[in-house]
Amino acid sequence: MAAETLTRPGPADTDEATAARAARSRRRNRRLLILGAQVLIVVVVIGGWQLGAERGWLDKFTYGSPSGVVSQLKTWFSQGTATGSIWHNIAVTMQETVLGFLIGTVAGVVLGILLGRFRALADVAAPFIKAGNSIPRVVLGSIFIMWFGLGPSGKVALAVVLVFFSVFFNAFQGTREVDRNFIANARILGASEWRVTTQVVLPSAMTWIVASLHAAFGFALIGAIVGEVLGAQAGLGQLIEQAQENFNANGVYAGIIIIAALALIAEFLITRFEMRVLRWRPSELSGDAAGL
Repeated sequence: MAAETLTRPGPADTDEATAARAARSRRRNRRLLILGAQVLIVVVVIGGWQLGAERGWLDKFTYGSPSGVVSQLKTWFSQGTATGSIWHNIAVTMQETVLGFLIGTVAGVVLGILLGRFRALADVAAPFIKAGNSIPRVVLGSIFIMWFGLGPSGKVALAVVLVFFSVFFNAFQGTREVDRNFIANARILGASEWRVTTQVVLPSAMTWIVASLHAAFGFALIGAIVGEVLGAQAGLGQLIEQAQENFNANGVYAGIIIIAALALIAEFLITRFEMRVLRWRPSELSGDAAGL
């Protein structure tokens, strides 16, 4: 009897379980509501676009149509493109994007933390960082094409520049925002500057750094696409440029749809990475970040 009394759930446990079920139900209903709103927006936009094209309200030559975009996608995936299969073009763009993203992220984190830790270096480098960030990216793309030719190197370089500044400023600010008491305590305990940086500063700035990765991958993709539009032998940007030159609106929109799909996949993967790396954050903050 005593054992049954100890294991029997009390009123507090029952209330807590009920509250948890209610919270899960609210979250599920909210996700369904958001999904329904998103689907409704897509249906209205695409349906209105198709209706306008069919009724003649929108010029198909200028604005294309959803059915024309689907037809263009089918052609690319079944018959290929003028620069090879569609998968080859996707692979070229993603290779340039991923390389630019990785190199730019590492460079931005290292330099951001370095300048954030040493104010004298930051003062020396400040005008060069500001001047580099002020250069229009299209101009840099043209310069890189002259330097590296039409191969992937110029696109990677442009992606690196775009990613670098996005990550650098977040890493720099995150380093400056680290609680000085943590650093002082680590030094009192005998930690070297390397251990302070790697075991105190870097983990504290990780929230800032990881948050910048969402925008950074988008910048890497933009850099690769812009570089391909300026001049390339293959890639999604080259397909879009060819479609534009041929006044093929459906081809332009088809390329944009593929790029958007790749960006959404990357965003999903980065969000999963963020949730794994920042497990220590309160669940409310993690949930809000994942939902954006």
